[in-house]
Amino acid sequence: MPVYGIGTWGMGGRMRADPARDDDDIAALRAALELGVRHIDTAEMYGDGHAEELVCEAIQGFDRSRLFIASKALGHHLGRHALIAAAEGSLRRLRTDYLDLYMIHHPSDATPIAETMEAMDELARRGLIRHVGVSNFAPARLAAAQAVSPRKIVANQAHYSVRVREAERTELLRYCQENDVMLVAWQPVEQGSAGDLLNSVAASYDVTPVQAALNWLVSQPNVCAIAGTRRVEHLRENLGALGWRMNSADIELLRSGYHDQADVSEVYPLR
Repeated sequence: MPVYGIGTWGMGGRMRADPARDDDDIAALRAALELGVRHIDTAEMYGDGHAEELVCEAIQGFDRSRLFIASKALGHHLGRHALIAAAEGSLRRLRTDYLDLYMIHHPSDATPIAETMEAMDELARRGLIRHVGVSNFAPARLAAAQAVSPRKIVANQAHYSVRVREAERTELLRYCQENDVMLVAWQPVEQGSAGDLLNSVAASYDVTPVQAALNWLVSQPNVCAIAGTRRVEHLRENLGALGWRMNSADIELLRSGYHDQADVSEVYPLR
């Protein structure tokens, strides 16, 4: 899995389709691909599927075999028939034969997790998905899913950044590292959350605070990040977080000393 990916939350609308910025969204995605980004994260929820249609438009002319496209099923689509239909819908909108990674978007207790994992296995056996993942799963729920899954669960998306530390407080980070699961950090850069310590660490590497915050994540074992932006200058700044590694002392310094840490995500806590 590429260590950095572009997210599509907000593209094509939020909870419903909104074509007002389609051209900007497609241009942003194509700019990312032209700059070497290969990981695109989307979901059937984003713009009620319209984000997937925009991804389809953006990837035209690029070698599909070199792309890593991930999508996610809504929490009320986790029964066998509903999950298979959801995956097929995503594939139609993306106009691709397979997804590199297919994830449960949000935990749900309405469907037995074994039924969902068996449906994921069926999708993989049919060649419609290559890897199975989850999102926003606390360690106990992740372990329960692993226990009944015929396929390896390779990824768990969670809100994780220098400021939001729920993945550490709940031991999710440690669990993923010990069980060979990628922790995919969504919303990896918090607006207005730099602070003196991050500024100082960034200056020591001659990078921006945003670049230091992203590199702090991807320098850790089993952590990658997805970030969405429509602005090429922001994308270029994000990409400056790659290709170098923060030393372990600075990683621990930011882990222990960063100001204003949040133990629980205000956006979507682990469940």
